[in-house]
Amino acid sequence: MARGFLIPIGGAEEKLRDAKILRRFASIAGGEDARLVIIPTASRLDDTAQRYEEIFREFGVQTVDSLNFVERADCQREDWLEILRRATGVFMTGGNQLRLSTTIGGSPVADLLRERHREESLHVAGTSAGASFMAEHMIAGGEEGSTPRSDMVTLVPGLGLTHSMIVDQHFRQRDRLGRLLTSISYNPRPIGIGLDEDTAAFMSPDRTIEVVGSGAITVVDPSDMEFSSMDSARPHDPVSLINIRLHVLVDGGTFDLETRVARAAAQPSPTP
Repeated sequence: MARGFLIPIGGAEEKLRDAKILRRFASIAGGEDARLVIIPTASRLDDTAQRYEEIFREFGVQTVDSLNFVERADCQREDWLEILRRATGVFMTGGNQLRLSTTIGGSPVADLLRERHREESLHVAGTSAGASFMAEHMIAGGEEGSTPRSDMVTLVPGLGLTHSMIVDQHFRQRDRLGRLLTSISYNPRPIGIGLDEDTAAFMSPDRTIEVVGSGAITVVDPSDMEFSSMDSARPHDPVSLINIRLHVLVDGGTFDLETRVARAAAQPSPTP
């Protein structure tokens, strides 16, 4: 098996001056020889797919297709499934993640994306809503704030490309630490990944996450959690969590999902 890269992006990624996140995704997917598919299902804007098509073509990518799955019946189209079978990279845009889960979830498209990502090195990126949809458990909505509360977040099944993390986006900009903590307090198996805007987590096939972008990634690691009061909390009560590890990583920083070790970016040597 040859697993592909998984690249959740926190939204509002730079598209003009220094589009290093999008450019790196295109490079990983094959550069000029990449065969990219854009899935704009989460967005209600008519020009979303066209905008990304133009960006990737400016990078030199020759083959870029857009597949706008509007209805579940679209996920049965054999001509679109064939395009996905030939793709080297898939990019899911922002918008409303529930449009992705209710339209694509449980469909041949979802099955094909999981199979090709796991076994055929299909690289999958998603921004904002597209980032949230990637994991087994998806944050569908919730409240702002830094303190976890019992009913602060709504979790639903996601695409299931990874079971190792729960992803939240627009993280610092929309004060979402509390809802990410709430998400992992239910069952501390996956880690929580909070993505700032214009920031991505490049998860390689060896399960190492590298931070790329102008913001930060907040990693919440519950593997050593000793106590959670979630089981006894009343509606909207604050939740007590004991022994949660938290890392803040910026561009170049890494986190190993196997060893749960975080490392800061290598610092340049001082000039003599």
